[in-house]
Amino acid sequence: MKILFVVCGEGLGHASRCLHLGHFMEEQGHAVHYAGYGKSYTFMNQHGCSVLHRVSREVCLQGKGGFFSMKRTLWHSKFLLLDLLRSAGRVFLLIREYQYDCVVFDTMYGGVLAARLQGVPVVFITNQNHFCGLNGKTNPLWRLLSRLVRGYLRLAKKVIIPDFPPPNTISQYNIRIPGAETKRYRYTGPFYMLDPGQYVHEQKTIFASFGGEPYKLPMYLMLREVAGRHRDETFDVFSTTPGLPESSGNFFTHGYVKNLYEHMAAAKVAIVHGGLTTLHETLSFGKPVLIILDPKHPEQQNNAQKIVEMGAGVSIDGRSLTPETLEEKLAETMKIPPQPFRATKGPANGREKAMEIILAVAGRRQC
Repeated sequence: MKILFVVCGEGLGHASRCLHLGHFMEEQGHAVHYAGYGKSYTFMNQHGCSVLHRVSREVCLQGKGGFFSMKRTLWHSKFLLLDLLRSAGRVFLLIREYQYDCVVFDTMYGGVLAARLQGVPVVFITNQNHFCGLNGKTNPLWRLLSRLVRGYLRLAKKVIIPDFPPPNTISQYNIRIPGAETKRYRYTGPFYMLDPGQYVHEQKTIFASFGGEPYKLPMYLMLREVAGRHRDETFDVFSTTPGLPESSGNFFTHGYVKNLYEHMAAAKVAIVHGGLTTLHETLSFGKPVLIILDPKHPEQQNNAQKIVEMGAGVSIDGRSLTPETLEEKLAETMKIPPQPFRATKGPANGREKAMEIILAVAGRRQC
C-alpha cells in the first residue's frame, strides 16, 4: 500500500507519533510518504523520512509571557480560510502525482476534503474533538468549535485516538464520541516504539521539556533561576525554543537530541506541559510529572486533570507560577513513588492496531 501522512507542525507530538507509526508500516513493506511544515517538517527530516513533502501551515499558534494566547493566534491566523485552501491544494496535487491508497491526517484539516474529492479514503488521527476547560467549563465559541470539528471528521472513514481506552484514557476530557459514530472512532493506544526495559533507570536528574514555542522562553528562564537555588540537583532541559539559556553549572540545555528516552530514564521527575505524547512517554518510564498548566490551553489542562486523578503527577496553574511556587510543587512531585507508573496500563500494540485500521480503509478502496 502507498500511504501519505499529513502532519500538524504545532509542537512535535504529532510528528513524533506519526513517525513511530509510519516507520513501523515501512518495516512491514508499505510505501510511506510524509508531509509537514515548520517544526514537524524539520523534525521528520532529522529522523530520516523516506519521502518528505512540504505543505502549507493551517494555523499559527501564538502566545505571550509563556502561555498560549487565543487573541494572538487568531490575529496570526487571520487568513485561516486561505491557508486551509492552500493546504488542501497542496495535498490535492500530491495525491494526483503519487496516487496514494489512503491519506492519514494528524490534526490537519484542509487536505481531508481534497482527498475525498479524488475518491481517496481518509483516516484522521486526533486526541481532541471536544473543547472545554477544567471540570467541563465551556463557552459558546468552544461549543461551536466542538460541533464543527466533529461534523468535519465525518469525512474520515476512521478516526484514530492514539490513547488508551477508557478508563485509562489520558485525553478523556477532550474526547466526545457521538453515539451513532462509535464504530468510526477507535482507541489504539500510543504509537511509540518504546521498551523502557532497554534503558538504565536512574534517579539522577530533573527532566524538563514544556514546549518549543518561542513564547515558552520565560518559563525556561524561571527554571534556570530555580536551578541556581538547588545546586545539589541536576536540571536537564530540552527545547527547540529560540534563545534558550545556555548551559551553566547544574542547568544543562539541549536542542534536538537523537534519543530523548535515555534522558527520561535517568530522571527523578519530569516537568512537562501536558501534551499527550510527552505524558505517555514519561509515564512509561515511571516518572512522576509536574505539569505547568497553560490557562489558555484547555487540552493540556484536561490531560493534567486526568494525570492528577490517576495519582501520577502534580499540576500548577501557570498564572500563579513563581520561582517559589515552582520549587514547592517540584518538591511535592518528587515525593510521588515512581514504580507504580512504570508499566502504563492499557494495550502496548498501538502501532499494530493503527496500521490494521489504515490498511483496512485503504484495502476497501482497492476492491
